Amino acid sequence: MSEAIPRSDRKASPDRGFPAGTLNLEIDMTELSNFIRFNEDGTLSGNIASIAYDIDISGETFTSSNDKAPAYRVFARSPRGRRVELGGIWKKQNQTGGDYYSLSIRTGHGRLNANLGRFPGQDDEDLMAVIPWE
Repeated sequence: MSEAIPRSDRKASPDRGFPAGTLNLEIDMTELSNFIRFNEDGTLSGNIASIAYDIDISGETFTSSNDKAPAYRVFARSPRGRRVELGGIWKKQNQTGGDYYSLSIRTGHGRLNANLGRFPGQDDEDLMAVIPWE
């Protein structure tokens, strides 16, 4: 499981932009923030960041007979290295019947509610951007 990395310890990338119409298929995951990757084994990994926090997250599928239960439980590591549950990711349907994911977690600085959508500039359907809506 990954650890939170202070912003000041992250390497700066000299070329973060991509020419128009190109896709960057090789991603240095340590340079990304506010993303979630759905892994083939049913787990997820990612990062949620703002000026106040920078949290590396992990997750696992969650099955329940409750229709309102999340599809995934989301975890992070405490400053002492303990695994703590932050919240969940729910699979929902939009007005036209298409599926999408919604995230709700406690960041330690308040609650973050967000939708997940295709990460900009990428052609990877498993890499999702965290799009806050509050």
